[in-house]
Amino acid sequence: MPERDDKRKIVLPGAGRVAPQHCVRQLAPLLGRMLLLCLPLFVAGALSGCSAPKRAAVVSLEQPAGKKRVVNRSRYQYHRVRRGDTLYTIAWRYGVDYPDLARWNSIGYPYTIYPGQRLRLSDVADAAASGVLRPTVRQKRAADSSATRSAKSGGAPGKRPSPGAHRTEAGKVATTPRSLLWSWPAKGQVLQRYAKGDPARKGIKIGGRLGQRVAAAESGKVVYAGSGLIGYGRLIIIKHNKNYLSAYGYNRRLLVAEGDVVKRGQSVAEMGEQGGGRPKLHFEIRRNGTPVDPLTLLPRRR
Repeated sequence: MPERDDKRKIVLPGAGRVAPQHCVRQLAPLLGRMLLLCLPLFVAGALSGCSAPKRAAVVSLEQPAGKKRVVNRSRYQYHRVRRGDTLYTIAWRYGVDYPDLARWNSIGYPYTIYPGQRLRLSDVADAAASGVLRPTVRQKRAADSSATRSAKSGGAPGKRPSPGAHRTEAGKVATTPRSLLWSWPAKGQVLQRYAKGDPARKGIKIGGRLGQRVAAAESGKVVYAGSGLIGYGRLIIIKHNKNYLSAYGYNRRLLVAEGDVVKRGQSVAEMGEQGGGRPKLHFEIRRNGTPVDPLTLLPRRR
């Protein structure tokens, strides 16, 4: 009978388990091969992301109250009419003369437009898009029109009638429009002056009191009264003649409506505040759609 081995095996805690260091040593070659396989894909993805053209930033025409909407007309060829738009406000927004806007879109007086209508913002947009110009037709029409006018007046073609002989359709002699006599729209300190070429300073700002009287700077017809132009608050636009418009913004309350005829010095609004700041009036004058310095037209204060 063989001798019995009384020696017992001593089992240490953790025996039979692979030490963590040993696992790392075993996995290291595998991880290295995976890294070598994935690295080219990662680099290719990174390079393709860098070479891809950047998406143009989305430009929103809606801006928070208190900030002027600055629109670069060269970026827009058309405007889609929305509810509340008028030909005057669209022209004002894009810095163009309203008669030009009407002519580019074949819109006659009283300049009626409709929601959803698409308006061209320049006289070259259509020609540039189609690439077709027809100067010969234009010249022929102009010649025919000139001949027709000459035949009606009894004069020779191409000869202009004398200024005294020019008459309106009603038979009245046309006269030169009177010179405009501007007056201050509100009493108060000029808080901000006009700066040519600065889209945020197209007019002047006059400080005052909340509810203070705002008057028409010259006689004319109200062509807009509302709050559809972002950045102007409650706004009034007055047409004085075919060349000049004036605008009164940041009002608390409007006292006139579109179509009203107003006299110089007549109250048209109550001064308000914009963005919770000091009460003030934003005042602009535009000639043929272009902002001009109101201080060069307003009388000098004593």
